[in-house]
Amino acid sequence: MTEEKQSRIPAALLAGMAVVGLLVLALYFLTKPGPQDASGPVVKHLSLGEAEKQYAERIQVSDLRMSRATNLVQQEFTYINGVLANDGTRVIRDIELITEFRDQFNQVVLREIQRPFGTVNKAGEPLPAGQRRGFQLTFEHVPQDWNRQHPTIRVSGLVLD
Repeated sequence: MTEEKQSRIPAALLAGMAVVGLLVLALYFLTKPGPQDASGPVVKHLSLGEAEKQYAERIQVSDLRMSRATNLVQQEFTYINGVLANDGTRVIRDIELITEFRDQFNQVVLREIQRPFGTVNKAGEPLPAGQRRGFQLTFEHVPQDWNRQHPTIRVSGLVLD
């Protein structure tokens, strides 16, 4: 009977080692970053052709309010809340806004493009003609030499119906 127990131990040990090995391999492949080129991930921005540029004049950004918050790991975030108004006759399917913070010499110290209603991969809820909607933009780091004035915000990309 002792020979039977001794012959089972190596089989159980080998099976356990195989399961652990498979788990390690699965963890490696699940956490391995995907292929990227040398410049990092490519972000596809929305286009702004002539028709979109003309329509962008009918889009109003108003009621800007700024706030700051610090999270538990002492990272500071700056938030801009506002209202986007579609004063035109077409539906806005997706929109990108470019935000520029300036210093005391009116030089741009931060420029970011964000989609206030969606993400890079997925458009948000469309904004019908004649409608208004609140939005929020988030900035992880605003330079210290920013002039403390509201940044300029303008349309940098549109998808219209």
